[in-house]
Amino acid sequence: MHKNETIEPDSRLKICSIRIRQLDGIIETNGPFWEERLMRPLDFYAEFRGEPPREGGVQKAESGFYLSQLFLEIEANDGHVGIAGPLWKAPARIILDELAPLLIDRDPLATEFIWDIMHRSQAHGRQGYGMIAISAVDCALWDLKGKCLGQPVWRLLGGKTRDSVPAYASMLGYSVDDEELVHTRAKAFKQEGFEGQKWFFRHTPAEGIDGMNKNVALVRTVREAVGDDYPIMFDAWQSLTYEYAVELCRRIAPYQPSWLEEPFLPDRIDVHARLKEKTSIPLSGAEHEYTRWGMLRFIEKQALDIYQPDIYWCGGVSEIIKIAALASVHDVTLIPHGHSIPAGIHFSAAQSPAQVPLIEYLAKWNDINMHFLKDAPWPQKGRIFTPEKAGLGMHIDEEKVLASRSFTL
Repeated sequence: MHKNETIEPDSRLKICSIRIRQLDGIIETNGPFWEERLMRPLDFYAEFRGEPPREGGVQKAESGFYLSQLFLEIEANDGHVGIAGPLWKAPARIILDELAPLLIDRDPLATEFIWDIMHRSQAHGRQGYGMIAISAVDCALWDLKGKCLGQPVWRLLGGKTRDSVPAYASMLGYSVDDEELVHTRAKAFKQEGFEGQKWFFRHTPAEGIDGMNKNVALVRTVREAVGDDYPIMFDAWQSLTYEYAVELCRRIAPYQPSWLEEPFLPDRIDVHARLKEKTSIPLSGAEHEYTRWGMLRFIEKQALDIYQPDIYWCGGVSEIIKIAALASVHDVTLIPHGHSIPAGIHFSAAQSPAQVPLIEYLAKWNDINMHFLKDAPWPQKGRIFTPEKAGLGMHIDEEKVLASRSFTL
């Protein structure tokens, strides 16, 4: 091609289709899939406190947990398809109604440009479902970019720093009040090779001293099960008050937890900083914060020790790269929330282990989130290995799909 020649418009690589695909399937279970849920900010009100867990699917029989999940598919005119998901209904609707019209006929490799126009279009969606929708589009585009170029995303991010990343097990959904069961499972997950475990408090300040004692008992039981030199972490999922958190930290400090996660709602940055001054237990959080600007607010107040943005929520692969650069400038530890292992392993493997030492493996949630994926990156002896397939390795296992339908513009 001569220097002054131009490419015909219809021969350029471009996005030709954006669709949401609903997949129905079943996870075989031996009893209820969810045994327990975590504490929630709503649990301050008695009418919500007794609600059972009902996330990700429906338990229709003792042996079957039924899934109906939404996946985003972005197709280029060369036939490659980038996939992200599973998604919630609200961000899926934002993608179809508000973002898709911006994307048709765009260059799918122009991820910076596309992120910027999506972000600028969402004057009322800079956080929450709007940003989660942007994150899904961005992750699908990185999957598509890798497939178009025939490369795994970790290579596009600069190459891998290691062949595998150690994982800690997040025990959301397991019983927490049955001490014998907690003890047995904590030992079992340690023996599987996981580098640590995170358990989830169930009892909020509204339950008083009885709830406090149960939360402390959980910490004690896990520590006794795994021994003194094994990392254990505990998640309060934004549900504590300042006074309660100070007392809880005082009571559990002798058991040396590696961190207390999300003690308060994310907008209450000053309260995080006040608690950090009061306890020797490291604080983690920012899972429910969004973009580099949201992380910067926490960093400027020195409110956390460990930062946990979620790739599928904070802005996608394009944005977490910028968050990682910001974190490196301030020398803070980044351990992304584990909603998406397929995206998380590519990002984490491309970062310095000094800054991103671990990856989170949500034991039950990943059974749900990766159920429909072919060649999903399941842990091996407590480690997640870097995939070699192109893109983020997002391919649907059609043999697990009992029913399917698609929604477009």
